[in-house]
Amino acid sequence: MDFHPVEENLRQSFRALAAGRENAGLLELPGVTIASLGVRFQMFNAAFFSSHIEGVSELESRLELATQHFRTTRRSWSLWVCEDWLNWTARRRLSKVCAAYGLRIAAEHPGMLAHDLPRPENPLPRLDVRRVSTPEDLELFRNIGSLCFRVPPHWFAEVFEPRVISSQEFECWLAFLDGEAIATAATVPYCGAIGLYNIATVPAHRGKGIAEAITRHVAADARQRHGDLPLVLQSTAMGLGVYHRLGFKPVTRILAFVS
Repeated sequence: MDFHPVEENLRQSFRALAAGRENAGLLELPGVTIASLGVRFQMFNAAFFSSHIEGVSELESRLELATQHFRTTRRSWSLWVCEDWLNWTARRRLSKVCAAYGLRIAAEHPGMLAHDLPRPENPLPRLDVRRVSTPEDLELFRNIGSLCFRVPPHWFAEVFEPRVISSQEFECWLAFLDGEAIATAATVPYCGAIGLYNIATVPAHRGKGIAEAITRHVAADARQRHGDLPLVLQSTAMGLGVYHRLGFKPVTRILAFVS
């Protein structure tokens, strides 16, 4: 299966969050995309490879471009690598070459794609799912994300600033159960796919089908508005079983390195 919708949608998700920020960096360099929010959370000061890398020398050249950019901004940063951009030699040497540039592996996730979601195997909880539309909603979205992804609240507040409320490129969602906000999701319609991000359920409500329910809801809503497009995401280990059950198949691997 083609990895490009996963990879391109991921890059767009960062560009969408960076757009319009005073300290953002949005650049297209030869074979490298810079999509930096200019925040304390280095995972969102990001560089990406944007085309095929044939060997180690080319890998080093791309890393040098990214490193030069962030050296001038004096910010900690991250490199997000879609493994399928690299030939076998570059792939084998990736971690070692990154280490030479002061980058260490922080996360790896399967990049997954689904065309059709099967019918639920079991009844799902009845959630009130709605777009984040007020500052109060946004604060709930941030708090759940900070808790579930174990990120300091002030870092998450920097990433999801108020302009995200009106964004049509990075749409934030909340799920409520009996009036309590218990889960989040985000949708990014781009490049012939709908990206699903920030799917998180507060610990007290895990194991109840919440993640599946909100994923189905936001995917259906996005498809109604943007067409019957493939769904793409990067899964954590915790969510992998849910996404397999929903028909997602791994098409690539995404590695994140941090400075």
